[in-house]
Amino acid sequence: MDQQIVEKYAAPVPRYTSYPTAPHFSAEVDNSVYQTWIEALGEGDRLSLYVHIPFCDRLCWFCGCNTKQTLRYAPVKAYLDRVYKEIDMVAAKVKPGAIVTGVHLGGGSPTLLEQEDFRALGQKLRSAFVFDADAEISIEIDPSDVSPEKVQGMIDFGITRASIGVQDFSEKVQEAINRPQSFELTRDIVHVLRLAGVKSVNLDVLYGLPHQTFDRLMDTVDKTISLKPDRIALFGYAHVPWMKSHQKLIDEDALPGTIERFEHAIAAGDRLAAAGYDRIGFDHFALPSDSMAVAAANGTLRRNFQGYTVDHSDALIGFGGSAIGQTKAGYVQNIVATGQYQAAIDQGELAIAKGFALTDIDRARGWVIEKLMCDFAFSKAELIAKFGELAHPILDEANFAAATDKDGLINNDQDQFGLTDPGKLFVRAIAAKFDAYFGQGTARHSKAV
Repeated sequence: MDQQIVEKYAAPVPRYTSYPTAPHFSAEVDNSVYQTWIEALGEGDRLSLYVHIPFCDRLCWFCGCNTKQTLRYAPVKAYLDRVYKEIDMVAAKVKPGAIVTGVHLGGGSPTLLEQEDFRALGQKLRSAFVFDADAEISIEIDPSDVSPEKVQGMIDFGITRASIGVQDFSEKVQEAINRPQSFELTRDIVHVLRLAGVKSVNLDVLYGLPHQTFDRLMDTVDKTISLKPDRIALFGYAHVPWMKSHQKLIDEDALPGTIERFEHAIAAGDRLAAAGYDRIGFDHFALPSDSMAVAAANGTLRRNFQGYTVDHSDALIGFGGSAIGQTKAGYVQNIVATGQYQAAIDQGELAIAKGFALTDIDRARGWVIEKLMCDFAFSKAELIAKFGELAHPILDEANFAAATDKDGLINNDQDQFGLTDPGKLFVRAIAAKFDAYFGQGTARHSKAV
């Protein structure tokens, strides 16, 4: 592909795990607003729960998560006590007929939890909410934290899907990002989890890391494939040192350039596809039998704060510091600083720091952006059927984007706005054309490739 086109569309844009994106959340949405939103959930609504564990025993320099390093367990234990209180407060406001269809335990490093706390957290959630018998329970796993006791703790929690961070198996790259993790350790954890009955395994691989050459990345991809995970996420490293100060420890001169990043992403994706994985959106891959591949094929793939998902819940409820939630009315985010989060909970209050109340035009634009991110196209008739008159200015923008497309990235006809195969590589940049908030404020984003 022409390098000028790559450089043009690699400009920083959001990843669109929500619309509007988090930088546009404001303090106008507070505890009282959120309370009315969760009280408005219906008795038959489906709920997805997210619990954030913002602690690690080692700070990985590439990490973009809200987390902090601790070598003591007492702060983790004290934090969990507040999470339990928050669960009780929220559950008391949710109508009893709502059903939990999914739980995601993220961080940080959830595998920092001890066995008894995995069990206690699972019991707390199940005592507070009604769970569907087939609820998917996923946990983010750092293999270096895992012991036989913690595996049993995750089983007690109810894990059905394990999400394991790989990043890169090269020792040179691992040293540059402060993430030592051998292939053998990862292989053994995958084996142990499968023996324990975990139904599905996801592995995360990163491109764009310091000292990551073509050969090193391909070696990591091949080793990842050898573990036969059900899903593989191929993420581009987001270098955002203005947001995450620990990323300043990474040698920027060792980072691959834009063209090299792009070539690495294409080559890694082609290798995964050749190994039998279906392409899902712009950065996921799944075996054809996996539920995510099935959803992508039948047009029911979704996107939320965890990325691509098959979750069709009516609301996502977040617990813990910095946790983000979504209801039919809008988005919320908890206080990020763990001390301030805990202080709010101790005062008997919800810990909302900010959020966004959705308007109908926000929902229309969000629908278009999600369709592009998941399906690389949207139906014009469906947009009109869902949003009526609000669809027309969006369609005008779609027609303008197509008319001014000089790079062969857009297919536009009477029935559908979609992306060509080259256009799919730059879906984030094209989705941004429908973002009415993009460019407002001081938000900065990672590269689009």
